[in-house]
Amino acid sequence: MFKRKDLLGLAELTPEEINFILDTARPMKQIILRDIKKVPTLRGKSVVNLFYEPSTRTRTSFELAAKYMSADSVNIAASTSSVVKGESLTDTGITLTSMGCDIVVIRHRESGAPAFLARNIPARVINAGDGTHEHPTQALLDLFTMREKKGGIKGLTVTILGDILFSRVARSNIWGLTKLGAKVRVCGPTTLMPRQIEELGVEVYHNIDEALKDADVINVLRIQLERQDKGYFPTTREYSRLFGLTKERLEKAKPDVLVLHPGPMNRGIEIAPEVADGLHSAINEQVTNGVAVRMALLYLLTGGGAIGEAVN
Repeated sequence: MFKRKDLLGLAELTPEEINFILDTARPMKQIILRDIKKVPTLRGKSVVNLFYEPSTRTRTSFELAAKYMSADSVNIAASTSSVVKGESLTDTGITLTSMGCDIVVIRHRESGAPAFLARNIPARVINAGDGTHEHPTQALLDLFTMREKKGGIKGLTVTILGDILFSRVARSNIWGLTKLGAKVRVCGPTTLMPRQIEELGVEVYHNIDEALKDADVINVLRIQLERQDKGYFPTTREYSRLFGLTKERLEKAKPDVLVLHPGPMNRGIEIAPEVADGLHSAINEQVTNGVAVRMALLYLLTGGGAIGEAVN
């Protein structure tokens, strides 16, 4: 069972808890594939998506997850809320709780903001990405996709490719993958590699061909073009030449390699279009799986019991 009040990161979860979430997401996916995508499981519950940063996939995914399970869903963007008038995060959370909100899904530019909010309000809190800290639901949907396509996580060789330094997706994936028994490689420019990341149990590469050799899964991270003026790499053309995933480089991996990307993609920079749209890619399926995983979390955090009860 999943007994936690909040979902703040994969660093704090046990392998058993991670697997339980993934197991719960499996029947949720069947709901999404139905003609009528609606179950009454969370009728009467309310979910607020509180986003201090822009988002399309994550916010829409949470909104649909709530609606498919008959919960009421409200979206709040910081730019159109009382935040612009100086309201604190705590006061915003207390206000939402006073309105009867059951779950707050928060994305924030500051690492640790979801944990801070969770300590100060009785509502359940889900971290939808905080600073460069974690993005647990993205990692969970990545794990779900790997397990679905590969039959399991243990023993897989997974290469995470790109901007490791600023990527909350990379950190959550590393925690989840290592806990479930995968061998994790990280590859990117020296300037985009955190110091002492080896302490998280990963192998560090700066040569993409070596990092891709015999890989079962390649998770390509988005190059954050908004950081280009900081000089972390010379040009996007140079980055693409040295670290872009091309069809030719894909041949270094195993013949049945799985290619993932959290989106949005910079086609032609970190990933070639023919790879993104190729037979090895499960990028579009990741989006579907993201809704299923978020449905599972909403269900579990509101006290969901037997999995079968959620899909009827």
